[in-house]
Amino acid sequence: MLTKKIAGILELHIDMTAQEIVPMLEQPPHPEMGDVAFPCFLLAKSLRKSPADIATELAASIQESEVTAEAAGPYVNFFFQRSTAAEAIFAQLSHPDFGKLTIGEGKKVVIDMSSPNIAKPFGIGHLRSTVIGAALYRMYEIAGYSVENVNHLGDWGTQFGKQIAAYKRWGDDEKLAKEPIKESLNLYVKFHDEEEHDQTLGQEAREWFRKLEQGDEEATRLWNYFVKISMQEFERMYKRLGVDFDHVLGESFYIDRTEGMVTKLQESGLLIESDEALVVPLEEEGLPPCLIIKQDGTTIYPTRDLATAYYRREVMGADEILYVVGAEQKLHFQQVIAVLRKLGEPWAEDCIHVPFGLMKFEGRKMSTRRGKVIFLEEVLDEAVQRAREIIDSKNPNLPNAEEVAEQVGIGAIVFGDLKNHRLNEINFSLKEALSFEGETGPYVQYTYARIQSLLTKAAENVPGGNTRSFISLDKISISDAAWNLLKHLSRYPDYLEKAVCLKEPSILARYVIDTAQLFNRFYHHERILDGEPQELEYKLLLAQVSGERIHQILTLLGVETPERM
Repeated sequence: MLTKKIAGILELHIDMTAQEIVPMLEQPPHPEMGDVAFPCFLLAKSLRKSPADIATELAASIQESEVTAEAAGPYVNFFFQRSTAAEAIFAQLSHPDFGKLTIGEGKKVVIDMSSPNIAKPFGIGHLRSTVIGAALYRMYEIAGYSVENVNHLGDWGTQFGKQIAAYKRWGDDEKLAKEPIKESLNLYVKFHDEEEHDQTLGQEAREWFRKLEQGDEEATRLWNYFVKISMQEFERMYKRLGVDFDHVLGESFYIDRTEGMVTKLQESGLLIESDEALVVPLEEEGLPPCLIIKQDGTTIYPTRDLATAYYRREVMGADEILYVVGAEQKLHFQQVIAVLRKLGEPWAEDCIHVPFGLMKFEGRKMSTRRGKVIFLEEVLDEAVQRAREIIDSKNPNLPNAEEVAEQVGIGAIVFGDLKNHRLNEINFSLKEALSFEGETGPYVQYTYARIQSLLTKAAENVPGGNTRSFISLDKISISDAAWNLLKHLSRYPDYLEKAVCLKEPSILARYVIDTAQLFNRFYHHERILDGEPQELEYKLLLAQVSGERIHQILTLLGVETPERM
């Protein structure tokens, strides 16, 4: 709101439109330097003056009752008349549609996310795709898009040949019945250990996968068994993380479409034979050939992902397809998208890989093949247990301590992931994530609970404290702490739009950390429940809108907000 106001003033004085001016406006690094700053560098060439001279002349020419303009070197700094601007900001923040965008109207996005492998544990390594994808889903929704998400299960490929071969050689039905996922992992690890000494194992695995693709009864029976036990494990994890899916469609769902995909590539003259396999050459794209059919005649990931892309475009009606998959798969998606381009599909550019960095857990890197897997359920349990211990020490009489511990523990892990730029490698520390101080989920959750406690006390003890009807701020002196918080809250739509456009949930996580910090400065600076009725009303309203914003952002990120902690 503030930037649009300044842009409207500036367009009356310079040869630029308000729309052109808005992206140029800056937030001064220190509040005492102003509320909005306009850099004059771009005007220097056309006006043939120094930026500092332009700033001086421009500031002198602006005479506004509600805004003061001051030159500071090459910048014009603008200071708002606080009470008047605050009334407008409060009206904006109180509107039911504040924070909703329209940039996605009429567009549909399909998000490919989570995608764990069948017969493998749901490890900490699956967390990033799951929580980043879920946050993007909610962010796109509030930005006006029609959104559907797909859990693209890894339920096909040579890995199942390995799993079946391992089961046939060493499987123990009693152990599998007792701990199906852990025993499946043990078999998979044993296969890779033994393969180093027994070269026949690789061929045996490839043969089992070939049988599976051909519909062999025994191979299909075992595949169905591994899918069933895996889904039971996954669904328990998704429930705890608060993640739902519109579609759970594994790679196997698209198998019937892969033959048509291969035919399409052949008819387009793109397939060539290379070392008895079929590939699409991509030299002109600066990429290695994309393997479509392996030497043994079976399909591979790119074949199935090409068929999947067509399904999402033609059947699901996607305008944009997001693949929330680790950065190590960059080459794979470059190849798939390049093949779509060679097929002449204009929507190839709307297939977007949303990569993320590796997650280590307290210095440990995961490897399914070697059995070095950190089970997500064990991490969640530990986080909840530690949260319960902290809660018991701080508030032993909290009535719903178990529920709050679950909300805080799970929230700490989700927020601890999302506050990082998604391309960064994360070395996750449970101790740091569960801290109630610093840039953490529990800190933000505690701030929200503090606001709710404050509003409850006001409703019980302050005359008129249970109403948030707005009154005039004419004679109110707004403190720096309150003004800085209010300005920050008004900028939320800009942060949300940037987060959606960059597909970067960390922008919102960082914004809500700043919101919590600014509120706590306001809380410690002001006696919120004291003062004249008019002053009291504005302070309570500021607390309320702060709580509403924290709640909305944490919900978008997939973090719950306990009312008491």
